Amino acid sequence: MTTSASRQGGQARTRLARAAIAGAARTLFLERGYAATTIGAISDACDVPLATVYRLFSSKLGILKALLDVSIAGDDEDVPLPDRPHVRALLADPDPRAQLAGFAGISSGIMARTEPVYRILLSAADSDPDAAALLAEQTRHRQQGQARIARSLARAGALRPELRERDAADIIHALMSPEVYRLLTVDRRWPPARYQQWLTGILIGQLLPPEERTPT
Repeated sequence: MTTSASRQGGQARTRLARAAIAGAARTLFLERGYAATTIGAISDACDVPLATVYRLFSSKLGILKALLDVSIAGDDEDVPLPDRPHVRALLADPDPRAQLAGFAGISSGIMARTEPVYRILLSAADSDPDAAALLAEQTRHRQQGQARIARSLARAGALRPELRERDAADIIHALMSPEVYRLLTVDRRWPPARYQQWLTGILIGQLLPPEERTPT
């Protein structure tokens, strides 16, 4: 076996081990709670040696962070969401309505994937200062990403005339929040498609001027 092939085989085994650890942790976190789940229990559940779990993730919080990162991105590729081609393409879209519809779709997908993991993080943050810091960090990243949408609309002159960029960013942050998603899809049992349609309409209605109507 060549050195390159050996390296690729090692990388594949590492990815499989990481996926097994993350999957076992997710199940245990949801069943037992974050605080009651130990690294040893995760190791036993996925049949990965304890030393390997620590080597790959360093801590229980590291596993939770990895779960959240993969849920947000939809994969384990080492490319931040704001730098992904489809996000960059939407930020450059000259049609503000299409731009907001696209971001509503991205947000809906992220929320659907992250909702269970976000609940784990919220629960962990109640008793774990490091988890609370991770929650604050994730909220800050979300704010920064959503502020880019407001900035793009403001630079294009697409916002309502009376709406400042900062206010637009606040509106986006509120409407695209995990709390609103949970309220509508979990508490009120909206299908994700209905939530996405609502989010698209409310973003357009709140941020953009009304479309001009041709006189009849």
